[in-house]
Amino acid sequence: MTPITRRRFIQLIGSAGAFSAAGVAGFPALSRAATGRVVVIGGGFGGATCAKYLRRADPGIEVTLVERNPRFMTCPFSNTVLGGLNGMDFITHGYDRLSSRHGVTVIHDTASGIDPAQRKVSLQNGSDLSYDRLVVSPGIQLLWGALEGYDEQAAQAMPHAWQAGPQTTLLRQQLEAMPDGGTVVIAPPANPFRCPPGPYERASLIAFYLKTHKPKSKIIILDAKEKFSKQPLFMEGWAQRYAGMIEWRAGSAGGSIVQVDAATKTLETDFGQVRGDVVNVIPPQSAGRIAVQAGLTNDAGWCPVDQGTFESAIHPGIHVIGDACIAGKMPKSGYSANSQAKACAAAVAAMLGGESPGTVSFINTCYSLVAPDYGISVAAVYRLADDGTIKGVEGAGGVSPKGASADFRKQEAEYTVGWYKSVTADIFG
Repeated sequence: MTPITRRRFIQLIGSAGAFSAAGVAGFPALSRAATGRVVVIGGGFGGATCAKYLRRADPGIEVTLVERNPRFMTCPFSNTVLGGLNGMDFITHGYDRLSSRHGVTVIHDTASGIDPAQRKVSLQNGSDLSYDRLVVSPGIQLLWGALEGYDEQAAQAMPHAWQAGPQTTLLRQQLEAMPDGGTVVIAPPANPFRCPPGPYERASLIAFYLKTHKPKSKIIILDAKEKFSKQPLFMEGWAQRYAGMIEWRAGSAGGSIVQVDAATKTLETDFGQVRGDVVNVIPPQSAGRIAVQAGLTNDAGWCPVDQGTFESAIHPGIHVIGDACIAGKMPKSGYSANSQAKACAAAVAAMLGGESPGTVSFINTCYSLVAPDYGISVAAVYRLADDGTIKGVEGAGGVSPKGASADFRKQEAEYTVGWYKSVTADIFG
């Protein structure tokens, strides 16, 4: 492999197809071979993408990806597991091709510390990794105890399933064991949190399962917010497909939870108690633990960055991407992380090559399934504004129309599956 020009790099960014291509403009030509060591912490939508595209940008860069798990389970499409549409194998991906095809060194261990002064990452096995630049993509950590009564032990009775894996399996098993006529309670947190439409897609696909197998059952959503992402589209779909089965309560109408009792599966609200047969509590969140430990977060628990390069506003030489960072108007989503990772890779490659990073733009498309044949979406284009923050481009993107035909919704459902297969191939392929 040889160094590539800006034109070729942009072509590579789009090579995985329209659904997974990040919109990127104005990168400097990578005409000089970049050399250096880059360590990437976290092998999800952000970290794995960044590692791959760093190697594509220039093979002279030594890239080491540190990821605890040998197999990555995606939060996107984990709701289809809960709805009985897919098994866990569908959302599980490995790292073999990052190593064999792209020359990324993958270490399956936990990053236990970061020394910004010495530019070293400590691993749980006792070894250290030196870096010239570090990319941190740790996702989120759940704030145990932020909601009174909800801790790691309580999550075994009332699973959050907001980090895909054993919790996803546990929640699915509880749904299968629930008798017909039971009540499922879903409790989303206040903003900001990972995947804003996720709880409502979850309610939709659980409702699909219940309607098919346990039609006397119901779902109550106790929401800390007054409104939610794609609300008119979700509610239209619920009325069409699950009339009378899903009840949404805003924070001011009894949706705000004060505390939980895991033993009785009871949630205390300002309007009284709500008990469920299956209770899915999604607690407040912050940037992943390693980012907090390294002092990369602000008082709110998220990482401020230069939104053009994703370099930390606190520790130079460290870049933060994905759910953990503050990226202007971009939502905390897998596709946002994928898009940010490509921009970050280009910026890091340029910096290591002695070039100035160029201007970037981004795309985020968020698909949701109301039913297997009923999809909805929102798409947006973002760019770096003059004030240094990422903002939406007026008139670009769009939202699925209300009142669309069944054929239109079915086509969007097909696009949803296509997006997932495309973006995961882009990341792990």
